[in-house]
Amino acid sequence: MEHVHALSAIPAGNTLGVVFLPLVALALLLYLCGLWWQRAGHKPWPLRRTLCWVSGLTLVALACLPLLSDLAHRDLRAHMLQHLLLGMFAPLALVLGAPLSLLLRSLPRAGARRCLRLLGSPPLRLLTSPWLALLLNVGGMYLLYLSPLFGAMASSTALHLLVHLHFLLAGYLYCWTILDGPDPLPGRAGPWQRLGALGLGIAAHAVLGKWLYAGPWPKGWPAEEAEAAAQWMYYGGDLAELLLLAVLFAGWRRKRLTGLFSAAPPARRGGGQAGAAPAT
Repeated sequence: MEHVHALSAIPAGNTLGVVFLPLVALALLLYLCGLWWQRAGHKPWPLRRTLCWVSGLTLVALACLPLLSDLAHRDLRAHMLQHLLLGMFAPLALVLGAPLSLLLRSLPRAGARRCLRLLGSPPLRLLTSPWLALLLNVGGMYLLYLSPLFGAMASSTALHLLVHLHFLLAGYLYCWTILDGPDPLPGRAGPWQRLGALGLGIAAHAVLGKWLYAGPWPKGWPAEEAEAAAQWMYYGGDLAELLLLAVLFAGWRRKRLTGLFSAAPPARRGGGQAGAAPAT
């Protein structure tokens, strides 16, 4: 007996690749232009940032190549792998590539100031709240898998592309608002708010994985395939969120050590002269 797969009506072929791969190439080209500008101005740029950006773009490209893209129409496990690459692992690597910092360093000073003012505007401050980013990211997963939206993608290639684009952008926004850099974010929420949003996101993602494993998956897929896909979501999501948590704590530790070693020593007691060299 054949199973009627919900996404099988989407035209076969590299539908994601037609849109995403040119964007990946453009993002790489613009980043390389920024690197060239830094080198021309004799400004150092960390190699690890470049490697992170290239790694993130590579993950996006892998998710959109015909082999995985076509298989994701017929196999829920491949669909879930595609979701993990686009919505969780690639965004973290892209954020660590610090594209906004590279842009600000490449712009003239006046342009960089205008860009920072734009980031600090009320609409963008609202958009870059970790709680709204959490709603867009994890809430989007609940909407996709527990509503008719998953089945609706079968009748619309445009909707299929928009859903995947949403996961990539929402995942990027979520990582950017949770982490303590490397890109600037005027009005960044306090550490406890960001840690709370991350904790709630980890819990909500785990609940969704268990819920899907229990059975409320769109009809027409083999039970063993659906259970395996739910497990991939659960354990793959845990891995991505643990990486995000590790990067967050590493940033805090580095910031604390930097502040510890760069802080001025306390003034000498006993009424020493102003401007005298500090005691060693």
